Amino acid sequence: MINIFEVYETNKMIEHENLDVRTITLGISLLDCISDNLETLKANIYNKITNAARDLVSTGKDIEELYGIPIVNKRISVTPISLVGGAACKSPEDFVEIAEVLDECAKTVGVNFLGGYSALVSKSMTQADRLLIESIPEALAVTDRVCSSVNVGSTRTGINMDAVRLMGRTIKKAAERTADRDSLGCAKLVVFCNAPDDNPFMAGAFHGVTEGDMVINVGVSGPGVVKAALEHCKDSDFEELCETIKKTSFKITRVGQLVAREASQRLGVPFGIVDLSLAPTPAVGDSVADILKAIGVEHPGAPGTTAALALLNDQVKKGGVMASSYVGGLSGAFIPVSEDQGMIEAVQAGALTLEKLEAMTCVCSVGLDMIAIPGDTSEETLSGIIADEMALGMVNQKTTAVRLIPAIGKKVGDSVEFGGLLGYAPIMSVNTFGCERFVNRRGRIPAPIHSFKN
Repeated sequence: MINIFEVYETNKMIEHENLDVRTITLGISLLDCISDNLETLKANIYNKITNAARDLVSTGKDIEELYGIPIVNKRISVTPISLVGGAACKSPEDFVEIAEVLDECAKTVGVNFLGGYSALVSKSMTQADRLLIESIPEALAVTDRVCSSVNVGSTRTGINMDAVRLMGRTIKKAAERTADRDSLGCAKLVVFCNAPDDNPFMAGAFHGVTEGDMVINVGVSGPGVVKAALEHCKDSDFEELCETIKKTSFKITRVGQLVAREASQRLGVPFGIVDLSLAPTPAVGDSVADILKAIGVEHPGAPGTTAALALLNDQVKKGGVMASSYVGGLSGAFIPVSEDQGMIEAVQAGALTLEKLEAMTCVCSVGLDMIAIPGDTSEETLSGIIADEMALGMVNQKTTAVRLIPAIGKKVGDSVEFGGLLGYAPIMSVNTFGCERFVNRRGRIPAPIHSFKN
């Protein structure tokens, strides 16, 4: 039972420390929609999603009113579309038509985003996978709420370098196709290694093939709450510091668990996981960078930053797993640049570079997230950055991801503006030495020796 003291604490966290449930995400399997006729497939998808999600937004609003807990986003994730569209889609244009149907579904039921315009190609690619990837730039340009992801590597299979090379080209084309909007298309596209099946956060959410017909996954976030708690630990030792983060994460996860159970019961959909991710927003005080400062570094990027982030990520997960039996997704700390005012300030101060961010991704939840780079960055360089990040995930047996935005027409010193949760970002410099010979080799980087555990 939640006692009156916990109610008071939760209200304080909501009112003064930016605690929110970042998203309720309804996962929907589209496997029963498959048809070899494109028009039939599109109709099946539309009917399935709009029927399954018709009460999602209203239910979220009712729970907000009942508990006074802000639920920022209501979202949908679907089965990777390369699997769903494989029989009917014979060209990239066919897949774009499905993307447009997904966008129409999202608008009809009123959700903020719909994820799952995805392909899982960590070992090899089918023709459908390749067609979907080729369609991504156009699909993201002609839709507003569709998000895309491609998993190109895993600890068990290695890294599909053919897919990595293709994704470098795809990101570049997506940037060019949406150049009039600061290359916004790239903000809706993630490249993964070890992508989880139950991630409720965009742009990487999809409904994994191991999931049932429908599931409710909740993402809860509270960097402001953790930062406020650490204000009382300015001169404490590491034990007290860790205990404070762990206890605070427990309380935050309890809020997510409460909302998830309520949504599951009201919608008649099984509860999946609570994802406790310290996901920042552009709001002042809602910053993972500020937590790192509270731990003791002057700016993210200063010596000690990676150790501080490792400590934070581990204690967040320890607190979360005590609060819910089903903690999953990407639980931990996100370090996007554009969505975190403190990270933006660190870049502008010269404390944080792309190379330091890469090192930090060894111990954070995801990877190189929402990073704007010069628009003239070559597709080969993009592929090289992706390959580096995928290698970190593969070797360390963790999820890593890349969401790069080569902003067309922009250079170091400029910035891009996306608005809302996506915020704005300064253009970061990129190492300009070449990697063409490396990324143009064909085939797959083999899995590491520790993957052989059968």
